[in-house]
Amino acid sequence: MGSLASAVLGPLQSVRDRVFLWMPVFLALGIGQWFALLTEPGLQVYALVLAALLVAGLSAWRGPELWQPLMLALAAGLLGFVAAGYRAHDVQSPMLGFRYYGPIEGRIIEIDRSQADKTRLTLDRVMLDRVPPDRTPWKVRLSLHAPQPHLHAEPGQRVMLTGHLAPPEGAVEPGAFDFRRLAYFQQLGAVGYTKTPVLLLATPEGGTQLINRLRKSLSEGMLARMEGQPGAFATGAMTGEQSAISAETTQALRDSSLAHLLAISGMNLAFLIGFVFALVRYGIALVPPVALRVNAKKVAAVVSLAVAFFYLLLSGANVATERAFLMVAVMLGAILLDRRALTLRSVAIAAILILLSRPETLLDPGFQMSFAATVALIAAFARVDQQVLREKWPRWLIPVFTLVLSSVVAGFATAPYAAGSFNRFSDYGLLANLLTVPVFGAVIMPGGAIAALLAPFGLEGPALWAMQMASAWILAVAHWIAGLEGAVTGIPAPGPLVLPIFTLGALWMVIWPGRVRVVGIAPVAVALLLWMQSSRPDVLIDASGALVGVMGPEGRALSSPRGAGYAAENWLQRDGDLGQQAEAALRPGFAGADGARTFRIGTLTGVAMKGKGADVERGCAVADMVVITEEVDIPPAGCTVIDLAVLQATGPLAVDENRGAIRVTATASVRRIWSAGNTEIPDLAALVPLNRQLAAKDQ
Repeated sequence: MGSLASAVLGPLQSVRDRVFLWMPVFLALGIGQWFALLTEPGLQVYALVLAALLVAGLSAWRGPELWQPLMLALAAGLLGFVAAGYRAHDVQSPMLGFRYYGPIEGRIIEIDRSQADKTRLTLDRVMLDRVPPDRTPWKVRLSLHAPQPHLHAEPGQRVMLTGHLAPPEGAVEPGAFDFRRLAYFQQLGAVGYTKTPVLLLATPEGGTQLINRLRKSLSEGMLARMEGQPGAFATGAMTGEQSAISAETTQALRDSSLAHLLAISGMNLAFLIGFVFALVRYGIALVPPVALRVNAKKVAAVVSLAVAFFYLLLSGANVATERAFLMVAVMLGAILLDRRALTLRSVAIAAILILLSRPETLLDPGFQMSFAATVALIAAFARVDQQVLREKWPRWLIPVFTLVLSSVVAGFATAPYAAGSFNRFSDYGLLANLLTVPVFGAVIMPGGAIAALLAPFGLEGPALWAMQMASAWILAVAHWIAGLEGAVTGIPAPGPLVLPIFTLGALWMVIWPGRVRVVGIAPVAVALLLWMQSSRPDVLIDASGALVGVMGPEGRALSSPRGAGYAAENWLQRDGDLGQQAEAALRPGFAGADGARTFRIGTLTGVAMKGKGADVERGCAVADMVVITEEVDIPPAGCTVIDLAVLQATGPLAVDENRGAIRVTATASVRRIWSAGNTEIPDLAALVPLNRQLAAKDQ
């Protein structure tokens, strides 16, 4: 056994210096395992995990040297599992359990825009009529569906309105993005809208919401000097305030792969801090008496760190900005400690801090794309011999080469995660980034810093004008690229194991030294092969039964051109389908009147019925499966009836048919701490008593 252990674990001793780089990977594996559970773990599970963590930790510290790397990896995974569980219970807050209409009172803490291009208010300190405090959500978010000419919304204001609220919706199909889970970790207990005027009850209290109010004030000042969408873009890039950016502009930025410019993330912070660092360092160098007595590089690092922290608070301290700040802080800390600033070790430190403090960010596409780009860039530039390039190429060509290489590397590194999360690929994204990123970094971010420095003297005008012109160029490129034929390609959603396998293979190629790194190509290839073989459900049924989607020869056909728009949009998106709901409703796949649309997949015949008084008996006479928006007291014998009562228990359903065998998958089969209700899920096998009927049909 000792010889076997030496043979298996011996190679780890030669790469002990790389063990730390794997810690966030195993931490993420533990977090991922916690989120992958179908039911909430109990106290016994956590007790066993904590005991195993203690044993693994002691073994990694005091155990045999040969086993220490393995025990350290095991301890990291167990720690990730515990951290995710602790975080989930730490942020637990009330979620509305019913639909509410009535008076709503609260304090504005955030102002943004919805996908429908409506202004949205996020409120805390919420009060609802006849809802006890222990059941009242801590935060709610409302879209304003009516003009509010009298309202000048500011963070900190206490407002009152009459509106509709509902619990955050869960996934629209099994395995899809779960908005309810996201809302749970944001402590957002209800979402809704209002069509009534929003009344101001009280102005902001002194000393509260200072950062949010400062952000709002700066944004309004910039918008007053920079008109139109270019001004809104520049303001959003600098302060994170995006409420003035239209839906059309947002869509153009997405289709051209330029939406990342609005995310206050690593690139934005890097451009700003790079400018501040250079300004302070070379400013000190211009004063010889000071330059001879202080370490200009370290002074610049301290000032830049302070600016980065202030910018973190100003931009709203969202997950993407926190991630960027931690990485910048590690980099500047390395400068202060006379270490190399940009290394994989600094990335690992940032990842560990983020995953331990907010484990849920592992599932955030921004987290995945940001770290993928950063790791790939550091690894790529570490393999480029800059000295050779300087000797062989003209100096003016080096910045061009750096720009092209960084855009290509970052684009390839983030493409799988963007495609897996958003189910689209921007075909001309590289061109768009090459045309805009230099302008963004050279004009907009430094321009914002210069404007802030000159504003107290009333001299910010030229800097703001330059920012507006640069923003106009970026938006012009975005609209041009987005308007090109074939600018966007739809990508079907990958299976649940695709991106984890791909990530592990890619990290192996980056982290493991020597020729053994080529082994990582195998899991990457397997992941891409699995992705290509991923299949989509034959039939999808939304939670109300009002919309059914059937996969047909021209893509997914929908039973209705209107209604359940959120589900329709997400179904098509996950199919890799760029069409709209109205278009999908015209595709072949359904027949019959609007209240009774018939469909067929393989040997299964179904009918989607809606409206009061729908004739279930008639539906069962012509179909094997009836989907209906009403509750059916006594379903006809031998007929599969999926009514509102069933859907309220199961959530959206996915139905697949294979050689007469029917498989039904319920979204609500995942019962976690953020899940809605405690209703027992019906036996899905009993839901489908028609397998034998279909087999008889085949015979």
